[in-house]
Amino acid sequence: MLQVKKLTMHHMKDLKAIIKDLSFTVNPGDKVALIGEEGNGKSTLLKWINRDLSIDSYIQAEGTLVNHFSKTIYLPQALPADKHNLTLDAFFFGVEDALEIDYQLLYQTVTKMGFDPDRLTSSQLLRDLSGGEKVKIQLLKILAQNPDLLLLDEPSNDLDLQTVQWLEDFIKTSPLTILFISHDESLLKATATKVIQLELLRHKTIPVATVSSLSYEEYQNEKENKFEMQTRIASKQREEYQKQMARHQRIESSVHDAQKSVSRQEPGVARLLKKKMHTVKAMGKRFEREKDNFEDIPIKEDAILMKFSNTKELPDGKTIIHLDQTSVSFEGKTLVTHLSLHLKGKQKVGIIGQNGIGKSTWLKQLWEEMRDRKDIYTGYMPQNYLDILPAEETPLTFLNESGDWEEKTKVMTYLGSMRYTHEEMTHPIKALSGGQQAKLLLIKIDLTGQNVLLLDEPTRNFSPLSQRELRTLLRSFPGAILTVSHDRTFLREVCEVVYEMTATGLKEIQI
Repeated sequence: MLQVKKLTMHHMKDLKAIIKDLSFTVNPGDKVALIGEEGNGKSTLLKWINRDLSIDSYIQAEGTLVNHFSKTIYLPQALPADKHNLTLDAFFFGVEDALEIDYQLLYQTVTKMGFDPDRLTSSQLLRDLSGGEKVKIQLLKILAQNPDLLLLDEPSNDLDLQTVQWLEDFIKTSPLTILFISHDESLLKATATKVIQLELLRHKTIPVATVSSLSYEEYQNEKENKFEMQTRIASKQREEYQKQMARHQRIESSVHDAQKSVSRQEPGVARLLKKKMHTVKAMGKRFEREKDNFEDIPIKEDAILMKFSNTKELPDGKTIIHLDQTSVSFEGKTLVTHLSLHLKGKQKVGIIGQNGIGKSTWLKQLWEEMRDRKDIYTGYMPQNYLDILPAEETPLTFLNESGDWEEKTKVMTYLGSMRYTHEEMTHPIKALSGGQQAKLLLIKIDLTGQNVLLLDEPTRNFSPLSQRELRTLLRSFPGAILTVSHDRTFLREVCEVVYEMTATGLKEIQI
């Protein structure tokens, strides 16, 4: 069993709280999903549970941790820098970890994961592996050390669909206790037996934590129902208040007019009117006091409040991409041959494929070829947003290219509706979370009227609770979308057709 009691965390640089009075219990066999927007402390919480001393340089934490599990192992989001120059052979068979690894279990897990056993002794450097392969080899090594508590930080982020499905089955059926962070709704729905959501509300000044013993889907539905009910109650209270105050003001105005017109020869009437005015004012004060007890209007921290209002609809027959038996190459090596694709009009097309097959390379090459076309306006969202975002600029200067004051006001309003704080609007883009950088690209797409989108894993940095809105937004996009994704819910709900990229081209599949 693991217990966290009254945990509060502050950033040392500004003393802002990211977690306050968080308490929860993890029992053996639990599969606990940790969800929330980027920057809300999810990864820091996992590191704190793992007793990672590196967080002491930027986080002040107060609280109690009781961990009765015998072996806790943490999988970080990214491969640690000190591992980049190791060979696969040194990673798995180096002296440092040899005593910790059960090699029989290692080879059993390799087979289940579909990883080539011969590669374990390869001289290939870890830095040269694809993102998904880096996750796979770390998972292999972790599982071969017989942990009983796993802490997984975005384990599915760079995995291909086949390995995501393996990971889902593993989490669901494993006897191990697992606390994991994920943005993958399909994975969350299939595996989570408990949910912990971390939020920062009121312009990111108030940390709120919700601990639920429901499955993810039940939690999502309950949260949505509560939000809608609270919104209805809050709206009705304010509507009734406006009616009451309007009626009160009419009565007060009427009594005031009567007081002005009463003659001195009618002292009795004047006294009655004075008494009535006293009653009316008392009633107004009572209404004001009642207002203080109104239900708060709920706030969705992860809301995506936008529409593609500046994008002109593409004609259905408009040819966007026409490829016939082409190839994909990178650094002189041919990755894919016989690739054919016809994208037209407002089609939404998804691409999946194994890690390293060349999906991201191809998408970037397409953008470089299409970006200067005059008949369409192509937008591109890479996995690493800073590949195209100006790291040192602020969101305001990036979106307000003209420098016009009226345009600046419009941009600030737009950013505010997407839950950017004033600090985030005026700080360098490189300091934003991945989710805020992704939203910045979406806003740019709208403001500039881009009508063809090339999206590389577009859901990877969005909170799972905001992905439903993202899917609705992109499904209604009036132009064409070509997207690489391993997000099964996204592919099913947004894409009309999905192709698998292999070494010999594209093959239509069902998700």
